[in-house]
Amino acid sequence: MEQSNEPTDPSETVPSKIWHRNLVALWIGLFLTSMGFSGMMPFLSLYINTMGDFSRSQVSLYSGLAFSASFIVAAVVSPLWGSLADRYGRRVMLLRASLGMSICVFLMGTVNNVWMLIGLRFIQGAFSGYMPNSNALLAIQVPKSQSGKALGILSTGGVSGSLFGPLVGGVLASIFSYRITFFITGALMLGVFFVTLFFVQEKFKPVTKEANLNTAAVIQELPHPQLIFGMFITTMIIQASNMSISPILSLYVKEIMQNSPTVTFFSGVVAAVPGIATLIAAPKFGSLGDRIGSQKVMIFGFLLAIVLFIPMAFVTNVWELIALRFLLGVSNACMLPAVQAILAKSTPAAVTGRIFSWNQSFQAIGNFTGPLIGSLVSSIFDYSGVFLSTAGLVLINLCLVVHQARKQF
Repeated sequence: MEQSNEPTDPSETVPSKIWHRNLVALWIGLFLTSMGFSGMMPFLSLYINTMGDFSRSQVSLYSGLAFSASFIVAAVVSPLWGSLADRYGRRVMLLRASLGMSICVFLMGTVNNVWMLIGLRFIQGAFSGYMPNSNALLAIQVPKSQSGKALGILSTGGVSGSLFGPLVGGVLASIFSYRITFFITGALMLGVFFVTLFFVQEKFKPVTKEANLNTAAVIQELPHPQLIFGMFITTMIIQASNMSISPILSLYVKEIMQNSPTVTFFSGVVAAVPGIATLIAAPKFGSLGDRIGSQKVMIFGFLLAIVLFIPMAFVTNVWELIALRFLLGVSNACMLPAVQAILAKSTPAAVTGRIFSWNQSFQAIGNFTGPLIGSLVSSIFDYSGVFLSTAGLVLINLCLVVHQARKQF
C-alpha cells in the first residue's frame, strides 16, 4: 500500500505561532460562514413569498426545500471534497468553499423565481466544507495533547456565528431589503476567502492521484475503524437530536406562554441560550478532555442531555425552559467538540481530510433528518413528545458509545 507524502504527525513540525495564527483565522472564517448561513434563515420564507402568489402550503413546501437542499447535497459531495483535500491540501478546499459560497449567496439576491433560489441552495451545498476542512487542517497541526482544547475553541466560532446570524440577518433585512442582505452576506463570505488566503498557512506536499488512497485503503489506515465510524453515527444522532426540536420550539413557547404578546422575543431567547452556554463551556471541556479523555467528557454530555430533555417536556413557564436550554448548551459543549477531538487523535494525518469530510456527511444527514423526526413526532403525539423522543434518541447514542468504549478499551 502506497503511503501519503505527509509526515505521520505534522503537528511536530508546525511552529506554535503558525497553528495559533491559523486557529484565530479559522475561527474568524467559521464565525462569518456560520453567521452567513444562519442569517438567511429568518427571512428565507419571506423572501420566497415575494416571488409569486403562493398559498401557505406552497410557501411551506418551497421553504422546506430551500432550507434542506444544501444539507442533502453536502451529505453527498463531502466525501469527494475530503478525497481532494487529502490530495491537494485543506487550505485549497477552504478557499474553494469560501469563494463558492460567496458567489452562490450573492446570486441569491438576483433571482426572480423560487426554483432559481432552490437551485442555488443546492449549489451552495455542493460548495460546502469550510467547517470540516478547518477542523482537519487544525487537527494535523496542533499537538495531540492540545487538540481537544484547540478544536473546542474553534467550535465556538461556528456556535457564535450561528448565535448572532439570525439577529444580524434580521436587522439587515429590516434596514435594507432581502436582496441587499444577500449581497452583504455574500461580501462577508468573500471576506472569509481573503482571511483564509492571507492568514491561513499549510505546508502540504501534493499527493499524486495514484498515491491517493481509495476508500478501502483509507479504512485500512485507521488504527480503530470501528471507533471512527461510531463517532460518525454519534455526530449524526447529536445533530438530529439538536435539530429535532427546531420545528416546534417557537410553537412550544407560544403554548407555554398562552399566546402572550412577548412570544416572539422569548422564542428568540429560548433558541439562543444553548449557543451562549456552548460558547462559554466548549474550550473548558475541551481542555478537560485532553486531561481525562474526550470519551468521558462526551458520555457526561449525553447523560446531562437526557436529564435535561425529559423535564423540558413538562415545564410550566418559559423561564424553566430557558434554564434547561442553557444547561443543554453545556451538554452540547461536551459532545460535538469531543467527537472532533477523538477523530483528530485517532486519525492518521494522511487521511484526516477524508475522515472529517465523512463526518460532515453524517452531520448533514442529522441536520436533515432531525426536523423531520420532530415534525413527525409532534404530529402524532404533541410538543412534549418531541422532547421525550429526543431523550430516547440521546439514550440510544449513549448506549452505542458506551458499548464501543468497552470494546475498544
